[in-house]
Amino acid sequence: METTISRLSATEKALDVIYQLEDKYGALMFYQAGGCCEGTQPQCFEKGGFFPRMNDAMIGTINGHEFWIDRDLFEYWKYSHFTLDVTDGFGPGGFSLETPLGKTFKVHYRLFTKDEYENLEPVKRSE
Repeated sequence: METTISRLSATEKALDVIYQLEDKYGALMFYQAGGCCEGTQPQCFEKGGFFPRMNDAMIGTINGHEFWIDRDLFEYWKYSHFTLDVTDGFGPGGFSLETPLGKTFKVHYRLFTKDEYENLEPVKRSE
């Protein structure tokens, strides 16, 4: 039996910030758009604070929080693993919840191997 491969992971630094945000806001969600500027970085919202568009892709969860990406961005990056990280700096447009902490989330990408790609977890699509 093959092991199902996750499309998403998070660094310890990112998880530390997520724990702080959970304490303050409760349930969270992430969204990464395909546009420029604030769309190039994942944004963190209170759960329900952003509504994915039709056919956007939920590629996994981080600590139980859904991570959605724009449908067009998913088509471009579907061969890549996303690792959520965090760095010091002003967040995307100031809308993401980590911005007041002086932090901003970012994603590192790596291509899946052929074996990994053949055994990926399925994505969920918004309706």
